[in-house]
Amino acid sequence: MNNTLIPNITDFLAQIDPFDKLPLELLEAIAHEVQIQYLQHGDTLEFRSDDSEHYLYIIRTGVIEQRLENGDLRARLGAEDQFGFTFFQHQKSDEQYQAKVLEDALLYLVPRSGLQKVLEDYPLYQEDFDAHALVRLNSALKVNWSSEKALFIRKVFELASDKIAIVDSHMSISDVAHQMSQITRSPLAVVKHQETIVGIITDRDITRKVVAKRIDYDTPVTQIMTPNPITIDENELIMHAAALMMQYNVRSLPVTRQGQVCGLLTTSHLIQHHRMQALFLIEKIKYAETIDELATLSTEKQAVFEALIDGKVSAKATGHVMTLIMDAYTRRLIDLAIENLGEAPCTFSWVVAGSHARSEVHLLSDQDSAIIVPGNNLAEPDKTYLQHLALYVCNGLARCGYPLCSGRYMAANPSWCQPLSKWESYYKKWVGNPEYEKLLHATVFLEVRTLYGDPTLSEQLQHSLYELIQKNYQFLSSLTESAILNSPPLGIFKSFVLEKSGENSNELNVKKYAINLIVDLARIYGLSVGCEATGTEERFKAAYDAGKIKKDAYQNIIGAYQFLMKIRLDHQLKALKAGEKPDNHISPEQFSSFERKHLKEAFKIISDTQSFAKLHFGRH
Repeated sequence: MNNTLIPNITDFLAQIDPFDKLPLELLEAIAHEVQIQYLQHGDTLEFRSDDSEHYLYIIRTGVIEQRLENGDLRARLGAEDQFGFTFFQHQKSDEQYQAKVLEDALLYLVPRSGLQKVLEDYPLYQEDFDAHALVRLNSALKVNWSSEKALFIRKVFELASDKIAIVDSHMSISDVAHQMSQITRSPLAVVKHQETIVGIITDRDITRKVVAKRIDYDTPVTQIMTPNPITIDENELIMHAAALMMQYNVRSLPVTRQGQVCGLLTTSHLIQHHRMQALFLIEKIKYAETIDELATLSTEKQAVFEALIDGKVSAKATGHVMTLIMDAYTRRLIDLAIENLGEAPCTFSWVVAGSHARSEVHLLSDQDSAIIVPGNNLAEPDKTYLQHLALYVCNGLARCGYPLCSGRYMAANPSWCQPLSKWESYYKKWVGNPEYEKLLHATVFLEVRTLYGDPTLSEQLQHSLYELIQKNYQFLSSLTESAILNSPPLGIFKSFVLEKSGENSNELNVKKYAINLIVDLARIYGLSVGCEATGTEERFKAAYDAGKIKKDAYQNIIGAYQFLMKIRLDHQLKALKAGEKPDNHISPEQFSSFERKHLKEAFKIISDTQSFAKLHFGRH
């Protein structure tokens, strides 16, 4: 190559991701490896795994369209876009495609052998050129996310003590008191058969329940312990643990690992560390006396959201924290409603659905809820009471910044306040005959979580759902067909042109054309293996554990989901700081080269996952 072109090539590479992160000497070394190719409109390139040399193609000018062997669009690419990563791996790839020139193109070709040679002395940057999209996406996340140091999004095991005394349930009060005198710690966990925790006892229990009441010291400890204590898994968030402490008014939580006690988390552990803004907000919500008082806390809720995003907290942890806050609002509103209306005349379960049930709440999440009562009938007085309660709660949530559901999928709608038998008939109808409207109802309520009341009602409902799906496997086919009606913008280049009319034309709806597609696919995979978890990542994990999805595909779709969620949350934060109303519509001008590149990779992963789902669950 003419060396006079090297500075020009170096300057061009320095403007695009990932080359813009490289030191100058490495950029220049890569520029020396570049080969230049001119192609005219109509020219084609064939990409096969058995080629003797593979290249990373960088488009300087022009437009390239990639098509798979069956003719499906793989991607449409323009200036600054790159392709050829698939064939950078040493193992042969099954994927083969053709690239056709739509506009005269000038390409820079970097041979794999040459790039690997110059990267040998720069291992820090090798991930940016890895053959696997997941590795490149993870590299993007590492660049943009800092470590999660805020206390409330740390894991319980990071803060809890691993020192907890354990006594057996057959021991007497006297034996337990003797053991307690040998240590300075309290409380003690009471376990049965050296495994399952059945209670907890503190020195205060000895004082108040034994000494003060002069109970015989030979009495079994089970008579004075607090039975069935609230516990916390070691991998849960500190935020979740703190919320449990406040909800149940306890000062300590036994920490479990695979169901067995392994430590203790106390309020002292929390007090010794930094203030927790979200924790204090939940406490304020818990003790608010009126809807007006709750509504004034909306600004603090927004402040927590902004702090999480500014702090580079992962989208999953952010969703979890925002869900705990929405949980607190809902529970407090139900309590206030009962204070105003009197005790409920019947047992009921207030369940949440959608992003709330998935613990994926964000600043734009609206309400999705329902009420389940036991039995076959709902008496008129009970129905009237529950309708008043639901209206109070739903309108109260709207006052607190959680919009009413535009589709009216809320407990305030009489259709979604029903006895268990009616809900089971709903599911039977939706699963057995999934027409469009019924399928729409089903997708809203295919993930539910009890937030208040009797949890066994929603558990029974979910159990009946899984039984119905096992008998009506075509339901998954219908869900799959619905899930692939929209596809990610594989034709994205130069600009995003997705919505041809309306106020959001020429903008990317990152929810509709990306995130929702992944959520829908996760739902299908999760239901196919009877996954009880409702979270998007947990559902894919269950499908992977059951062998329904391959490891690479599983890791790729999780990486794409995490990256896209980050893009959306960053966009919402930017709108807030600009004094604008947050939304899911992003103008293409807002994307950097870095974001454009990784968005395309995420879209390709979604498209591949849709194809896999169609193959496995679609009608044949």
